[in-house]
Amino acid sequence: MQAFKDSGHLFRLAAVFVAGTILFLVLRTVLVPKSFGEYGHYRGNAMAEIAARPVHFAGHETCEACHADVLDKKKDGKHAHVNCEACHGPQAKHADDPSSVQPPKLDTLVLCVRCHEANAAKPKSFPQVASADHSSGLPCDTCHQPHSPAIESPAVASKAVGGGTK
Repeated sequence: MQAFKDSGHLFRLAAVFVAGTILFLVLRTVLVPKSFGEYGHYRGNAMAEIAARPVHFAGHETCEACHADVLDKKKDGKHAHVNCEACHGPQAKHADDPSSVQPPKLDTLVLCVRCHEANAAKPKSFPQVASADHSSGLPCDTCHQPHSPAIESPAVASKAVGGGTK
């Protein structure tokens, strides 16, 4: 019986593990929603909750229905496949009442660099600029039309940047 003289320590350790397991199972039962696991490792009610939220985005089809002139300009440009609200933000309220809800004027100096700031992780074929060196702090729409960003007049661009090239 000498081999089991310290068995009390083992029994106490086992009791701690059993108590921890029971506590875990009770907390899991209380805290995990009933619909968890209904569709795999997800909460089943999440889709209904998301669908019940108010709509913020109108969708590019809605924008293009009223802004056909912009669509004509954009369809031949580099931004042809960029949805309107990617730059202009959610516009459902504007689409519902265009006369009273006007979208804010965009700051192209901030907006354009979200996608086009030089970054080694981006594909080399993607148009990138080091914004601090590229425009001397001028907004992008000084030289580029946002919906069709190719520079249409190099003379205008060189004057805007103080004689430099793009």
